[in-house]
Amino acid sequence: MSDQNLTDELTHATKLDAVHRGELAELAFMRKAASLGFAVAKPWGDSDRYDVIVRFENTFWRVQIKSVLGKSPSRDHYRVQTADSRKHTYSAKDIDFLVAYIFAEDIWYVIPAHIVENKKSLCLTPGSKRSSIDQYREAWKLMMRCPGDDALAANTGNLAEAAPCDHIGTATT
Repeated sequence: MSDQNLTDELTHATKLDAVHRGELAELAFMRKAASLGFAVAKPWGDSDRYDVIVRFENTFWRVQIKSVLGKSPSRDHYRVQTADSRKHTYSAKDIDFLVAYIFAEDIWYVIPAHIVENKKSLCLTPGSKRSSIDQYREAWKLMMRCPGDDALAANTGNLAEAAPCDHIGTATT
């Protein structure tokens, strides 16, 4: 996104209430995911815990999208609320990924659900070597793999190295 477009989007986002800003983040996510080759679907209604379904090859993922405008003046990080509007946290039974968008920097975090389970918020510090969450910055390739690769990747200590899918449940090598 050009600097001018980013500035315009951020200026517009600051004028929106939380609901409309969330809708703008969902649209931005759908555009980004589609540009990366994912098929994207928006479920009808708001009764599910996820906002969007994405498909890569034959694998479908339930994605919850959260966003943050900027840092609090007293903090050096962005705080993303990871609970829903009723303060209920998410689990791997509800979603497959929580994707966090930082409007001010046009940065995405693609975070597996088990990382955010039972957490009400995450602190994101882009580029920080001390942050365990920074490994998920722009980690779109996590959605380009098979379900069940988490166990394999957890044994190697690197989720980002999981093999891509060629069809449901089968990884290619």
